[in-house]
Amino acid sequence: MTFGFAPTAALTTSSMSLSATDSANRLGRLLEPAEWAAAGIPLLRNPREVVSGLHSRHRPPPSTAVVAVLDHEERLTASASFARRSAPADGWEFRNALLAHLRRVIPHDLRRRTPVRTAVLLYCRDGDERWTEEDGAWMWGLRDACTLHGLRCGAYITLTRGGWQVLGEGRGGRRPNSLSRPADLADAEAGSEPAPLRSGAAAALRRVAAR
Repeated sequence: MTFGFAPTAALTTSSMSLSATDSANRLGRLLEPAEWAAAGIPLLRNPREVVSGLHSRHRPPPSTAVVAVLDHEERLTASASFARRSAPADGWEFRNALLAHLRRVIPHDLRRRTPVRTAVLLYCRDGDERWTEEDGAWMWGLRDACTLHGLRCGAYITLTRGGWQVLGEGRGGRRPNSLSRPADLADAEAGSEPAPLRSGAAAALRRVAAR
């Protein structure tokens, strides 16, 4: 003989309520393109050069995020790449992941009154260039991580089969894309002088780029 307990209506209702609350919280932690455009995100002077450099350095497959820090002359100071966890898109989770990697590759600027360095995010994903809720969660996470690390929030860029797209700006191109072969790093960075790095930051950058 087998004994069991049927779920009560109260437990079922409570579970549904928690699920709805969690979903609502996640939706509250994303930014739509119009909100992003209205936030005063600084425009990249040469987005193709930034995208090509990060693509050559990190060679990201789909579901990979590349966060990079640029100096006031838009030269790369540090960068890190990591795979997105297979979980529902949540800006809070994305913020924590971005912040953790920023802390590993570059010191914070919280003591400065005004940020002098800018963080940009390149996310390689499936699908087309149109905005998704996942993109909105990355935008929210990038903005929050920058605030907590003393950085200026910069561009959010998607890399798909169709090419790259700076969301909220309408700028993009066909190459590089998620299927294209990365250009030689020296060619991608031709014409730009590398920013001087502290020994610790340079070592961290070499470790990240080697992954």
